[in-house]
Amino acid sequence: MKLYIANQNYSSWSLRAWLPFAQLGLDAEIIKLPLFTDTFYQTLASVTPAAKVPVLIDDECQVWDSLAILEYLNECHLDGKAWPQAVNARAKARALACEMHSGFMALRNEMPMNCRATRDIALSPAALADIRRIDDIWSEQMKAYPGQWLFGEWSMVDAMYAPVALRCRTYQIALSDAATQYQQRVLHSPAILRWLAEAASETDIVPEDEAGTPVFPEVGKAAI
Repeated sequence: MKLYIANQNYSSWSLRAWLPFAQLGLDAEIIKLPLFTDTFYQTLASVTPAAKVPVLIDDECQVWDSLAILEYLNECHLDGKAWPQAVNARAKARALACEMHSGFMALRNEMPMNCRATRDIALSPAALADIRRIDDIWSEQMKAYPGQWLFGEWSMVDAMYAPVALRCRTYQIALSDAATQYQQRVLHSPAILRWLAEAASETDIVPEDEAGTPVFPEVGKAAI
C-alpha cells in the first residue's frame, strides 16, 4: 500500500489516515507532499480526482478521504476489528466519527493544527461551543471507559479525534479533568509521539495555518 499525506505539522486529515498504520502495525509506503506546492498538485493529479490528501493506493484500489480510508482499512486489512465489536457501541463510535468528519467547522477554521507551536488565541463563541461539545464527548466516554480509549480498545474513532487533542495542546485549551485524561492518553501514545517527532523535523511554513500569538508553554490557557 501507498499512503499519500501532507506536512505532518499541519495536516490533520493526513494524521487521521496515518494513525491506523502506526497504531495497528499495518505496512505502507508513506509519501509526504509539501502543501500548496507544484509537486503537491502534480503528484496528486495522477492518484486522486479530489487533488487532496490523504490518498491510499492499494493495488488497483484508490481511496481518498480520511474516513473512507479508515473504513477501507477496517474492512480489507483488519477483519472489522478496528471499530467496537458491540453493535450499539459501534454505531455510537461511527456517529461520533461522522460528527467530527462533517462538523466543528469553527474549531477547524480558528484552530488549525500546528504541532510545533504553542499559541494564544481569541476564540469565537462558535469555536468555544465546539470545544465544549468535544469535552462532553471525551468526558462521557472516559466515564464509561476510565483511562482507556474512547471505547476501551483503540478504534477508528480515536483516529478521528486525535488531531483535536493536538490542537488543544497547541492553543492551551483548558479541558475538564475527564477530557484531559483522554487528551493525555492520546498525546502520550507511541504513535502520536512518533508523529510529533516527525513533524518537528519539518521546516516548511504554511502561513495560513500559523494562527494566534506565540507564547511559552506555561503561559495561560484558553477557558471553555
